[in-house]
Order: sequence, then C-alpha cells, then structure tokens
Amino acid sequence: MRGNRFLRALKFAFFALLFITVFGFVVMRLWNWLTPALFGWHPITFWQALGLLILSKILFGGFRGRPAWHSRWRGRMIERWQHMTPEEREKFRESFRGNCGPFGRRVTEPKAGVQA
Repeated sequence: MRGNRFLRALKFAFFALLFITVFGFVVMRLWNWLTPALFGWHPITFWQALGLLILSKILFGGFRGRPAWHSRWRGRMIERWQHMTPEEREKFRESFRGNCGPFGRRVTEPKAGVQA
C-alpha cells in the first residue's frame, strides 16, 4: 500500500515536471519567434520563460485551493434571484440595463441630437 502511494507520487511529480518543462519551452519558442520580429525585443532563455509563466499565474490566474470571491458572490445572487417575485426580477433587470455600455440598453427613444 505504501509503495503504491510512493509510485503514484513519483509518477505525478514526473508528469508535473514534464508538463512544466514542455510548457516552458513552448512559451520560450513562441516569445523568441514573435516578439523580436514584431516589437524588436530580445529573445529570452528557458528560465526567463518559466519566470514569465509564474508571474502570469500570480497576476492573472491566482492560486487554487479555495473558492474565488466571484463563486461565493454568484451563489448569493442565485439564492436571492430564487426568492424574488417576477416583478422584483424585472425591476432588478431594469436597474442594470444601460450599465454595460450599449449592449444592455433597450432603444426606446432616440438619442439627443439624432434625427429619425
């Protein structure tokens, strides 16, 4: 039983290391192929590519392990939505219309200065 766990952990570590290595080389090759030609930037090394991956994970991906704030917010909103009456739901929708640029607005009256 213990040997099986050790082998599984070893296999996991091997594939994780393989994945990180391959992904690092892919990022390095893409960077060195695109950025010098497009922007005139310098090529990077494998270790710099891994650093970029880690930095992008920190800045954009976060770390897993605990639920993100948006999933808790979404759960609370779903619960509120289920307890609303149809009139309250429509009022809620109306309060958010127009807050997302032209995508959420209904065109009911012409804009100022525009002739029909």
